[in-house]
Amino acid sequence: MQFTIIGGTVLSSLDARPVQDRTALARKSPIPETVSMLKVGLTGGIACGKSTVLAMFAELGAHTLRADEVAHRLMAPGELVYERIVKAFGEQILARDGTIARAKLAEAAFPARIKELNKIVHPAVLAFMDDWAREAAESDPAGVAICEAALILEAGAVYDKLIVVTCTPEQKVSRFAQRTGMSIEAAREEVQRRMAAQISEEEKVRLADYVVDNSGSKENAEKKVREVWRQLEIESQRQTCSNTAGI
Repeated sequence: MQFTIIGGTVLSSLDARPVQDRTALARKSPIPETVSMLKVGLTGGIACGKSTVLAMFAELGAHTLRADEVAHRLMAPGELVYERIVKAFGEQILARDGTIARAKLAEAAFPARIKELNKIVHPAVLAFMDDWAREAAESDPAGVAICEAALILEAGAVYDKLIVVTCTPEQKVSRFAQRTGMSIEAAREEVQRRMAAQISEEEKVRLADYVVDNSGSKENAEKKVREVWRQLEIESQRQTCSNTAGI
């Protein structure tokens, strides 16, 4: 199996298949019980540095995937998700080149229609993730697969372990402003609007198996990531031994 790195994300050779084919495969071909790597979800509040933390795990050897990039690919012209979104929200969300303008889509969806949008996007993203995890497990059953998504819990995704990345409220605003070019005031309003559509950070932390505090230095975050990685390796070995014993 081949993996392609796109924007720091490892995507499998399944990318070449039509979305409809990948979705059908995910539904019809469950991962055999004897081929089951440790699957980990990584989430957190907006602008907490989830992708940065994910990259740290990738450097340590994890198979990694970003749901946001998967969704972006699935919303490309010609994909079924694209067609459903345009049908639901209208052509006013499109850019001049016919692609979906994500800022326009966000404006149209938040807050009243976000559930409608998620109902279109989440099943396709979860199906893609299932396919990706299946291929990763077949090539590296003793490995660790980490999927990063802001709405893992809201989408109902199921993982063996959950990592939550946190930072302070003001850091969320300042980082979002820096990332988008917004003013601090506009960024604060947008962050609050998006957070209102998500499970609270307190609840995410309560549900987490591991918490990575990304409010301090990069070195501190890297230290915590290494600690979590050691625990994940232990869990992966334990799961591999359990699967082998059950053959």
